[in-house]
Amino acid sequence: MTTSTIAQSKGGAFLLESLTPDQIFTPEDFTAEHRSIAKTTDEFFRKEIAPNAEAIRHGEHPVCVQIFKKSAELGLAAVVVPEEYGGMEMDLTSAMVVAEGIAAEGSYSAWHGAHTGIGTLPLLMFGTPEQKKKYLPKLASAELLAAYCLSEPQAGSDAMAARTRADLSEDGTHYVLNGQKMWITNGGYADFFTVFAKVGGEKFTAFLVERAYPGVNPGAEEKKMGIKGSSTTAIYLDNVKVPVENVLGEIGRGHIIAFNILNLGRLKLGPFAVGGCKAVLATSIHYAQERKAFGKPIADFGMMQHKLAEMAIRLYAAESMAYRVVGMIDAMLAGHTWKESDYAKRMLKSVEEFAAECSFIKVAASEALDYIVDEGVQIHGGYGFHQDYAVEHAYRDSRINRIFEGTNEINRMLATGWLLKKAQKGELALVEAVKKLTAEVMAGPSFETDNSSPEAKLVRNAKKVALLTLGVAYQKYLAALDQQQEVLAGLSDIMMAAFAMESTYLRTEKNRSTQKSEMTAVFLRESMEQIEGFARGIMANCSEGDALRMNLTILKRLTKHEPVDSIGLRRSVAARLIAAGKYVL
Repeated sequence: MTTSTIAQSKGGAFLLESLTPDQIFTPEDFTAEHRSIAKTTDEFFRKEIAPNAEAIRHGEHPVCVQIFKKSAELGLAAVVVPEEYGGMEMDLTSAMVVAEGIAAEGSYSAWHGAHTGIGTLPLLMFGTPEQKKKYLPKLASAELLAAYCLSEPQAGSDAMAARTRADLSEDGTHYVLNGQKMWITNGGYADFFTVFAKVGGEKFTAFLVERAYPGVNPGAEEKKMGIKGSSTTAIYLDNVKVPVENVLGEIGRGHIIAFNILNLGRLKLGPFAVGGCKAVLATSIHYAQERKAFGKPIADFGMMQHKLAEMAIRLYAAESMAYRVVGMIDAMLAGHTWKESDYAKRMLKSVEEFAAECSFIKVAASEALDYIVDEGVQIHGGYGFHQDYAVEHAYRDSRINRIFEGTNEINRMLATGWLLKKAQKGELALVEAVKKLTAEVMAGPSFETDNSSPEAKLVRNAKKVALLTLGVAYQKYLAALDQQQEVLAGLSDIMMAAFAMESTYLRTEKNRSTQKSEMTAVFLRESMEQIEGFARGIMANCSEGDALRMNLTILKRLTKHEPVDSIGLRRSVAARLIAAGKYVL
């Protein structure tokens, strides 16, 4: 099974289409090459990262740098980089498999992720042949360590508010950069920076900056809540002379680079979070088996089993979403290679096509990880609050993921906004779908006729609720909908939940097992209950009187479902987890 057999789709089309299980990509579809890189990464983690975990977490940065250089010897620092530049030239799925494999140690994964993702990808995707020839081989071999300089003290989520300035020299040979960048991962040790500055104070532009250039100075290491073993500093630029040939992309088009790279970062954060989830779940299972209370292991208690099962359920959903989207992107790239001059543009266009789904993954996976580490601490009780236990630092490390790659609040607004823009351009038939659904529901209860399974019906109705609520919101606010942040966020939560429901359902149907079926049964019904809550809030904001009552009546019909024995199903799921001592499907 390869991604070339996966149905090609469009971003947001999941709201309009009904796919069959064989049309989505899942971890069960990994090729021999994917499994080989996963094995290599796992062995590297066990031999190099795990034995040095204490040194990493206590901020012994040279240890991290040396480990990263060893990873480069295995090709793990340049999975998608073309062979001609010293890379492995593998697909995006392979890069995501590596990301998941190193994620159990949050501090190290920050070093690795910053270099291989936002540190290297801007050059790979937007660099000239000359720029790539000069820098990519050194990045692939880890001779140079990379960092990405976008955020500033007054410009975080609002990147375009940057104040760092670039002025062309009188002789036209170089730009002079002045300003300050903040929260730069790898900042204290990076040799190569992608720096965003405004040419003439106006034109937002990207530059390739070497640490060796006079005037490039990292600040002190920031004192952080989590990922304490990573390097995070400010970068000060004091009259830094950057050759004109080091402009990345076009003058005034730096936002194209920044936003596209962030889309890739959001996609990659999914597998990073999934890897973290798996590690914490395994740690929690082990502790629950070892810790005894009232004469028996706490794993025997129902409430502990509930927690373990729910952790696995949320992990399963996040994993299913993440690899489904990775598969969709790789499907668009199937049959094309780096030998084609426009391959970088093709990859960027493919990722951009699923920008909303990338935001969904970022939000859902980071929040699943936050839930799982929180419950992991609770399972450990007082010991979960002690620094000698792995779950304590995992709890602190997790929190940054809801801020990385654009906050979850920003991503919720971006996702809905992106889909609305596609609809306005005629690229996504949302208006037509809303009109069709409206006609169906106005026809009365007959629209509910559906002889499919309860799970399939839940998925279909979740998407109908998304369309119905979107129509109600648009009818109220029209073009001003993009200014209603709470409504946009609520719409994103509904669509994200619908996408998660469909992803888990199709994966289970494609690769059925008792464990998957039981987790999916619980997840679909509880997600529908959450969807109903989000929709009620939006409808109450966007309609009133008879219109509100009618909308709520339709919503109730769409969200109605028979409950399952979620207590019994969770016990069954937990029993398998405890027997295996880890996440199992």
